[in-house]
Amino acid sequence: MTSDSIPIVCVVLVILIVLSGMFSATETAYSSINRIRIKTLANEGSKKARNVNDFIERYDSMLSTVLIGNNIVNITATSLSTLLFVFLLKGNESLAATLSTVVLTVVILLFGEITPKMLAKKNPERFAMATVGFMRFIFVLLYPLNLIFMGWKWLVGKIFRAKEEQGITEEELLVIVDEAEKNGDLTDQETQLISSAIEFTDLDVGDVLVPRVNVIAVEKSTPMEEIKKMFLEYEFSRIPVYEENIDTVIGIIHEKDFFSAYFRGDADVSAILTKVVFATPHMKISSLLNKLQREKVHLAIVTDEYGGTKGLVTMEDILEELVGEIWDEHDEVVNLFTSLSDNEYAVDGNAPLHDFFDLVEMDGADEFEATTVGGWVTEQMERIPIEGDFFDYKHLHLEITKTDSRRVIEVKLTINEKEEEETGDWLFRKDKKDREKEEDEEE
Repeated sequence: MTSDSIPIVCVVLVILIVLSGMFSATETAYSSINRIRIKTLANEGSKKARNVNDFIERYDSMLSTVLIGNNIVNITATSLSTLLFVFLLKGNESLAATLSTVVLTVVILLFGEITPKMLAKKNPERFAMATVGFMRFIFVLLYPLNLIFMGWKWLVGKIFRAKEEQGITEEELLVIVDEAEKNGDLTDQETQLISSAIEFTDLDVGDVLVPRVNVIAVEKSTPMEEIKKMFLEYEFSRIPVYEENIDTVIGIIHEKDFFSAYFRGDADVSAILTKVVFATPHMKISSLLNKLQREKVHLAIVTDEYGGTKGLVTMEDILEELVGEIWDEHDEVVNLFTSLSDNEYAVDGNAPLHDFFDLVEMDGADEFEATTVGGWVTEQMERIPIEGDFFDYKHLHLEITKTDSRRVIEVKLTINEKEEEETGDWLFRKDKKDREKEEDEEE
């Protein structure tokens, strides 16, 4: 090396540092790039986005090229830097090597690694599209070396067989949706809709059915005048028809068909019965929806393991799992959880148990057989409760405020402060009769 070549060496070193920064930034950009956004831009006609997408689909080859290029420029820069310092510090090679190592390490870390990666991370898509021409040139230039290393990778893969990488899971997809909402790309309503669609296939018919005790149905021989009163009273558009008992549903009558037959003077509903679609509680609601669409009906009867009627499901019930509650002008708005004060609620007995546990910020709803609050209360009381019964569950105080002879209709919930350590689920449970007995003894 001569004195005249020092400026040339310095210029070459600067170029090598810039190239090192380009390779480092490219590696970061392609590892954190939003693939969906790039595919969207490519579908909209962006040539650069299409080229970037090609590299994404050949990610291993692209990454190998970047690593080869980055190592070449870094090693070359190290060698030139050592020669330069040795020439400048003649007679003190040890000091020259030390200074070269320290200076170049700082320069490469600052300008070849940290800064470019930080900039590329902020907007990886824009950086990838801006440098895609550079990447194509480097990819072609280093293709022979890339082939050698890709062959080595193939050989190592044959020796150490790894499990095939799984595709994106449902949980990961929900996290992506949640992150998109946090970043402002999706609104809360859009997030809920997408999340509902993702979880839609997990729900069973038993999760959305109207239970047998709430089903309004008519016997086939019921007088037309009585059926007319039922349509006017309940304002349903369809009513199931059975023979002998509700376990033998034979058809469905539509409100429009019924009143046409009623004004024609028909004696019964035999001529206007439509076919029945049956489902099981463990059938997926997505499968039932497809079945209802194929059969062109809007209501299915849910049967239990013995063939009896367990309840019914309408197409509206299924669609509400996607878009939320659908109210029409005849629907009676039912508040499952009515706030009475800061820590008190009136809870409908038909409220889903999962929603109840979400309200009180507790886990464990899946541990119980019951799916509604009323069923859960009955399960814990080990009998059909009566009005005035109460019990404590962890930090919750529940009092039964309304029942009929078969089920719990309403419960008053009081949420107390959580204890630091709860030794068990039950703190105490007292029946109304027990309290009355204690009061008599006190008197």
